[in-house]
Amino acid sequence: MQKSKITLYIFIALVLGVTIGYIYNVHVIGDINSKISTADANVKSLTAKIIVLKDTTTAEYKTLKNQKLPQVAISNTNNATRDSKLEWFTILSDIFLRLIKMIIGPLVFSTLVVGVAKLGDIKSVGRIGGKTLLWFISASLISLLIGMLFVNLFKPGEIMHLPLPDSHLSTDIKPTGLSLKDFVGHVFPRSFFEAMTNNEMLQIIVFSLFFGVATAAIGQKGEIIIKAMDAFSHVILKVTSYIMVLAPLAVFGSITAVVAKQGLGIVSTYAAFIGEFYFSLVLLWLVIIFAGFIVLKKRILALVNYVKDAMLVALATSSSEAAYPKLFLELERFGCNNKIVSFVLPLGYSFNLDGSMMYMTFASMFLAQAYNIHLSFGQQISMLLILMLTSKGVAGVPRASLVVLAVTIPVFNIPEAGIALLLGIDPILDMGRSATNVLGNGIATAVVSKWEDELSEDDLLINNNNAA
Repeated sequence: MQKSKITLYIFIALVLGVTIGYIYNVHVIGDINSKISTADANVKSLTAKIIVLKDTTTAEYKTLKNQKLPQVAISNTNNATRDSKLEWFTILSDIFLRLIKMIIGPLVFSTLVVGVAKLGDIKSVGRIGGKTLLWFISASLISLLIGMLFVNLFKPGEIMHLPLPDSHLSTDIKPTGLSLKDFVGHVFPRSFFEAMTNNEMLQIIVFSLFFGVATAAIGQKGEIIIKAMDAFSHVILKVTSYIMVLAPLAVFGSITAVVAKQGLGIVSTYAAFIGEFYFSLVLLWLVIIFAGFIVLKKRILALVNYVKDAMLVALATSSSEAAYPKLFLELERFGCNNKIVSFVLPLGYSFNLDGSMMYMTFASMFLAQAYNIHLSFGQQISMLLILMLTSKGVAGVPRASLVVLAVTIPVFNIPEAGIALLLGIDPILDMGRSATNVLGNGIATAVVSKWEDELSEDDLLINNNNAA
């Protein structure tokens, strides 16, 4: 009953968010949005004229620069004013996301240590880890291929017909390094507490794996650690249940702010791209669900029903990380063994982001098409493989995929400045890909549980509700 109420409240929050956001967009900040749009259009026009001028010492160049500065100031001032008017809505989602981030590190550490320790030995860890990675790699490749297939079929970028921007123009998205040294530094922690403070998921996982294996290796002496960690994880999960009460408020605040800023017009402007992307996402859902059906048979429908609330949280907050605690609980209620959930799910949040993977190929090719940059089949396959590597460990938070794009597209001479084309609609796209990440990880965990004969034949929802 409580589960259905939360679902109802989230749907109500979504509808109210869109309604209130539209009212705000039209009646409260409509003038501010108009001023921002006009100023941004002027800045774009003046920038285009400045680029044409080769001699920066001419009077015309200085005049254009002087005309551009006040337009930038107008845009910045009105952006700040708009943000202040929407502050109460964004605070609602910020509180929820901060509380979720507060428990992510402790929850991943405690549950993964318990999961690894309960597996018993390194051989078990290797066996289950191998099955898990096999599913993750297969799902990632399929997601990338579906994205590449449909973006080439629909060609959403071709209608843009954009000229190549000046080489010095870029976005404010800061790309991360691709060097081996940087990658190693991102994976292996120099301090457990630093990793926890920064919510570095991969680093927390690495430490947890070492800690869990060592705990299992010391035999009976490790039993007290396992019991303590198990109790700690249950405390964190109880805290999670308290935090999830705020989910509808967070959904309302997040959706209201997005619609108020962007308006419904942003949807129509990029309707083709958004529609084709979501059509591709739905097909990806069907592929993932069919793959789950091969292993889980008819229970796949029950599983989708269990994880739908977590998907709604991810959809509304544009963060698969925000749905992690809820997904964890629902998988246990579905019948997955705690030790499998504790082991597979944290790994999935670093290595199995199906929605983000599909989005990155879709967006990369969209930008190439928008600038009329032809990429051969071989180059597209190379892009796919690079995205496979650069995306691993990407945080399940808003705009994380844009960072990976900023790293990858310059390799294929696609202007990084093109990412600005996606910034306006990224919140809408992020909602879908975050929900897909949740669905993919939920099915992956259930499948591995089934492979290991650790999936209960009966759903545990009734028992868990009675216990609650």
